[in-house]
Amino acid sequence: MEEVPHDCPGVSSAQAGRGASCQGCPNQGICASGAGAAPDPAIEEIKERMKTVKHKILVLSGKGGVGKSTFSAHLAHGLAEDENTQVALLDIDICGPSIPKIMGLEGEQVHQSGSGWSPVFLEDNLGVMSVGFLLSSPDDAVIWRGPKKNGMIKQFLRDVDWGEVDYLIVDTPPGTSDEHLSAVQYLAAAHIDGAVIITTPQEVSLQDVRKEISFCHKVKLPIIGVVENMSSFTCPKCQKESQIFPPTTGGAEVMCQDLKVPLLGKVPLDPRIGKSCDKGESFFAEVPDSPATLAYRSIIQRIQESCSLRQPKGENLVGS
Repeated sequence: MEEVPHDCPGVSSAQAGRGASCQGCPNQGICASGAGAAPDPAIEEIKERMKTVKHKILVLSGKGGVGKSTFSAHLAHGLAEDENTQVALLDIDICGPSIPKIMGLEGEQVHQSGSGWSPVFLEDNLGVMSVGFLLSSPDDAVIWRGPKKNGMIKQFLRDVDWGEVDYLIVDTPPGTSDEHLSAVQYLAAAHIDGAVIITTPQEVSLQDVRKEISFCHKVKLPIIGVVENMSSFTCPKCQKESQIFPPTTGGAEVMCQDLKVPLLGKVPLDPRIGKSCDKGESFFAEVPDSPATLAYRSIIQRIQESCSLRQPKGENLVGS
């Protein structure tokens, strides 16, 4: 997956898409649209569509396999436990859409209405949209270049009729590439609350998270905080705690201190999380007293508090 150039000027810079470092970047055309070229009319259309969405959260990771989609799904489940809170989960991991499987919605289809695409509803207050719903088989490969991916993300943001929503959670692919730039660019005018970045404790994951944090700074995307996933493992028989992924450089806690980024919490490794995802069931409902469940709930509360602080003046939650 292509990375943002080390000296990327950022999408909001006057040199975006025009600087020397932009030459050869696959996202050059996207960035240039905001640097003097005629802006994409979809930006205003998306802004209008998003007027009914109060909070928008991007879930990012530097590396694949750290539990980003699992966290996105649990964040949606946790927020939707309050039946007065309307939640939407958008999967823009175009090439690896795992949200339909994790949410137990494989085989569902998207329907068209007069007001746009209708999301697939898991509960009355939890709607889901993913490219996985558009595939004839979950085993079908999506082999698309950047422009087609960007077009799909634009369509999701502009044409899906979410209705009145308190939280829109956007599950992104790993890295800092086309999908991330598109999401940030298209949602910028609609106010993004920020990004939640998922990592595991070992340095091989943290070094990519530092790039993700740098990306957020360059595109002026606020960072809600970092979640350390698979933080430790407690044996269910002997209760001995083990470090499956040793934090050789201090883990997310030290990294967050160094980079002055909030650490939202640490989620311990629990094999039952993976089993729940494979069955398409909520881990919270399956194992409500697990230390991982308690960690998730604490992190979700901190995210809600952060979003409340970032809420533009004069706006109230849909459910309030």
